[in-house]
Amino acid sequence: MAGLFQRMKAIFSAKADKALDKLEDPRETLDYSYSKQLELLQQVRRGVAEVATSRKRVELQANQLNTQLDKLTVSAKRALEAGREDLAREALTRKSGLQQQLAELQTQHSALQAEEERLVRASQQLQARVDAFRTRKETIKATYTAAEAQTKISDAFSGLGQELGDVGHAIQRAEDKTAQLQARAAAVDELLASGALDDPSGLGQDDITRELDALASTAQVDSELAALKASLPGGAGPQGELPAGSFEQPPAPGTPSQQITESGENLR
Repeated sequence: MAGLFQRMKAIFSAKADKALDKLEDPRETLDYSYSKQLELLQQVRRGVAEVATSRKRVELQANQLNTQLDKLTVSAKRALEAGREDLAREALTRKSGLQQQLAELQTQHSALQAEEERLVRASQQLQARVDAFRTRKETIKATYTAAEAQTKISDAFSGLGQELGDVGHAIQRAEDKTAQLQARAAAVDELLASGALDDPSGLGQDDITRELDALASTAQVDSELAALKASLPGGAGPQGELPAGSFEQPPAPGTPSQQITESGENLR
């Protein structure tokens, strides 16, 4: 069971990584990292400001102690002039305590000043790194955007090529089918013309049969025409001439031909 759970965990992790890889946009990741660096830089700058404020406060305290030391020195001097050595001693004793405090303040001031200088250098270095990262970030984003656009164009060309390939295959199949149908039709015409196949409609006869049928039809027409001519009174002979000893009868009176003849005579 443990092995099964481990395999399921590995498969789930692989699927999750693949899904996250599809969802992740490097440009967004770079922008997020840049924003975090800016936040860190702001924190360092706030630290510099706080240290500088503490240093300034110590300097003010030191100035106040120096002022008090000067006053105690003047007070001790006046007490001695007035013959009050005890007051002068007390003033000098307080002065000694204030001097110890001033020494501690000076130590704190030196430490704060060193810390401030260190933070300022760190802030400057971090600022330089952030600026360099920003430049690199924009370069990477521009390169990624160009690569993404190129990939989309390549995918579009790939899809177009595949589509044109499918169209080409369809055209090739249509041409092959058309050529096959044309070849089949030509083969059937040849078989009908050669008499290997019977044409139920009677239209698909070969050339010899059509010529023979034409000759037979012409001979039959000539024979029927000759018979009709012979059956007519005074029918013409085979060459269209009148039989021997026959003459053409004049047209009956009143016929168009006669009227034309009479008109001609009158004109004369």
